[in-house]
Amino acid sequence: MYSLLRPFIFRLDPETAHRFVIRGLSLMQSIAWLRKSFYRQTLIDDPRLNSRHFGLFFPNPVGLAAGFDKNAHVYPGLSALGFGFVEVGTLTPRPQAGNPKPRIFRFPGEQALINRMGFNNDGIEQAKESFSKLPRPSIPIGINLGKNRDTPNEQAVDDYLKGLSLLYPYGDYFVINVSSPNTKGLRDLQQMDALQKLLTTIIQQRDSLADNFQIYRPILLKIAPDLTEDEVTQIVQTALATKVDALIATNTTLSREGLYSPSRNEAGGLSGKPLTNRSTKMIRMIYQITRGQLPIIGVGGVFTGQDAFDKIRAGANLIQVYTGMIYQGPWIAKKINVELLKLLDQHQISSIQELVGQGEEI
Repeated sequence: MYSLLRPFIFRLDPETAHRFVIRGLSLMQSIAWLRKSFYRQTLIDDPRLNSRHFGLFFPNPVGLAAGFDKNAHVYPGLSALGFGFVEVGTLTPRPQAGNPKPRIFRFPGEQALINRMGFNNDGIEQAKESFSKLPRPSIPIGINLGKNRDTPNEQAVDDYLKGLSLLYPYGDYFVINVSSPNTKGLRDLQQMDALQKLLTTIIQQRDSLADNFQIYRPILLKIAPDLTEDEVTQIVQTALATKVDALIATNTTLSREGLYSPSRNEAGGLSGKPLTNRSTKMIRMIYQITRGQLPIIGVGGVFTGQDAFDKIRAGANLIQVYTGMIYQGPWIAKKINVELLKLLDQHQISSIQELVGQGEEI
C-alpha cells in the first residue's frame, strides 16, 4: 500500500508530508482499538530477537531514531508499528524554530535525505506535558537531548542538565547528542577535553537523580560518522572512562559520497543508503576498540534485514531506522525483523545476541 501512496506523499513538501503523518499517528494512537490493531499486525513475537542492554529489555533490535517524533507527541502510535524501542527528540531546553526553510531534501534515486533542520522543537517543558498525558508503551522510550543554538559551548552542559533533570522520570534512557552537523559548533563538543568535562558532569547529575528517584536511567552518547580513527578511539576511551552506558553510531554525515544528484551540495547532514557502509565501518571500529564492553546502537542506511544483519555482525547490539521508513513506509520494523529471522535460520544462529560482533566468521 505504501508503494502506491509514496508518489503522492513525495509530491508534498517534506515537512508538510511529515506533519500529515504525525496527524495520522496522533489519530491512530487516540483510538485504543485502532492502536491495538496496528500492534497486532506488526508484532513479531520471537525470543530469538529479544535482548537486554543497559538494564532494559528490547523485544526486538529495530528501533526508530530521533528526529521523527521531535516533540514526543506520537511515540505511543509509533510503538504500535512493531519497533523494539522508539527515541524522541532532539529536545532543547527552550523552544526553537530551527534553521530557515527549505531545510530537508529527498533524493529518491539514491534513497537518501539531506536535512539541516537545526533541532527545531517545542522545548522540554512542552515535552514534559506530553509525557504526562500520553499512555506509556511497553517498549523502551529514549529521549535525545541537545543544546539551544544560541547557548555557547562553554555553557552547553547546563542545557543537557536541564533536559535530563526535567525529563528524568519519563525517559527509559537519555541520549547526549553532540554530533548533529546542523547546530554550529556542536560537533566541537566531541573533542576529548570538552567531551570528558561534559560527560563527567552529566553522569554525576544522573547518579544524583537516580538516588532521588530510586531509578537508574542509562546515558548514551551519539557520535558523528565523520571522525578519524584516532578521534573515534579517544571518544570511546572517554565514554568508557566516564561510564557512559552505550554509544549510538552514527549521526548524519557531511560527506556526499554516493550522492549524484545536482542538488547534492545542499548544506546539511546526509542520511539513507549512501551512509550504510560508512556507519557500519564505524560500528566495526568501535567494537574492535571495546570488544563488547560498551553496547552499540547502529544507525545509518538501514533499509533491510541484511543491512541490520551486517551492522549487528559488525558489533551493533541494536539498530535504528529513520530514512528507511521514509522510503519504505511504516511496516519497516516488521519487514526487517522477518528478514532477520530468515537470516538467523539461514546461518543457523539461535539468537540475535549470538550474532553481535561475529564479523566475517559466518
